[in-house]
Amino acid sequence: MGEQFAKRENRLARRISELRASLRQREPYVLARNTGATLESNQLDMQLWGTDVIISLPDFVAQNAQSGKMLDLLDQAIIAYYLITADGTQPAGNWVSFTDLPAGRFYTQAFQGYTGRELVQVFGNQEEAFIQAALLSGGQPYSFGEVAFRFQALPFVPLLVVCWLGDEEMAPSYRFLFDAHVPHHLPTDGCAILGSRLTQMLLRNKEEN
Repeated sequence: MGEQFAKRENRLARRISELRASLRQREPYVLARNTGATLESNQLDMQLWGTDVIISLPDFVAQNAQSGKMLDLLDQAIIAYYLITADGTQPAGNWVSFTDLPAGRFYTQAFQGYTGRELVQVFGNQEEAFIQAALLSGGQPYSFGEVAFRFQALPFVPLLVVCWLGDEEMAPSYRFLFDAHVPHHLPTDGCAILGSRLTQMLLRNKEEN
């Protein structure tokens, strides 16, 4: 298991390096316009999960604006994918499932395995625990399903986590929904990383609550 994890991390690190190499060919002011970031003399400023981050130029390494600490590999990947893909399109305001994303149908089962099913195992029907973890993770209550929270992952990328509580006939279910315009800002791989990262945040805040 540890060896497989290391291989996945190595593949992701290589992909981030490839994306950064491509980004160095882009004009910084275009990147800022397309992503909703602010361009300073040698950096791009934006928010990730509601936290201010600084993206240095020209190496495109992201760090927490307050602490100066480099972001971890998953968040570095999210930002690199966002910078390379975003085209400035505003969110649509309606929601689609992972299955509806380009090629998403082929990876839906795997995606649900490390997102929704993980939440079911930890939260189950513990509605209040899920609510508290979502609030601690920066979620805003949203009217959808039985319990839902909206998260602003990136300037043009909101997403929902929706919970349907179980009963005697049906098990509880948790699903991630994406804005319909998310393909303008992230490839499906990037959306998968986004879901994985948010799942980790929710589980961590469950443990700390």
